[in-house]
Amino acid sequence: MKRIAIAAVVGGVIIFLWSFISHMLLPLGEMGFSALPNEAAVLEGLKTSIPQEGLYIFPNPATKPPGGADTRPAGLLVFHPEGGWDISPGRLGNELFSNILAAAVAAFIASLLAAAYGRRVLAITLLGLFGWLSLIVSYWIWYGFPTAYILGEGINEVVGWFLAGLAIAKIVPRAIVGHLDESG
Repeated sequence: MKRIAIAAVVGGVIIFLWSFISHMLLPLGEMGFSALPNEAAVLEGLKTSIPQEGLYIFPNPATKPPGGADTRPAGLLVFHPEGGWDISPGRLGNELFSNILAAAVAAFIASLLAAAYGRRVLAITLLGLFGWLSLIVSYWIWYGFPTAYILGEGINEVVGWFLAGLAIAKIVPRAIVGHLDESG
């Protein structure tokens, strides 16, 4: 259990550092984003029109015209009228904590595998691919997130979990296949 905890911290820190590199030093963190045209006017309109922060979808699915395709502009808007994009110590701490929890899951799974080092690294890398396929790709399918954003996130997840997997698989010993118990 101690090795799983150590691997969780080391793997979480690796993911955290990789995310810093991919978002702050490489173009991966900006892939698929566009600047808002006429930003000042749009922001003023949003601030006077939307009363509280939230995740908004438009047009309202309940107002879909009968029959045929809905040709009205559509989108999602995460809105914080008082701001909120700062990189604060609290947010960084929460991100690191979530990375450590995710790495703990990967370390626990690695501890269950009797496979060699390379295969355990592959299994952890595939966890990153799994997360991307099951979550992020759905944003492309259902909400029309830009393909570049989806691909950038895929690279970010797979590379990050490969790097974390190198350390986690090294720290956590592979499972030893034992004899079946009396009931098995």
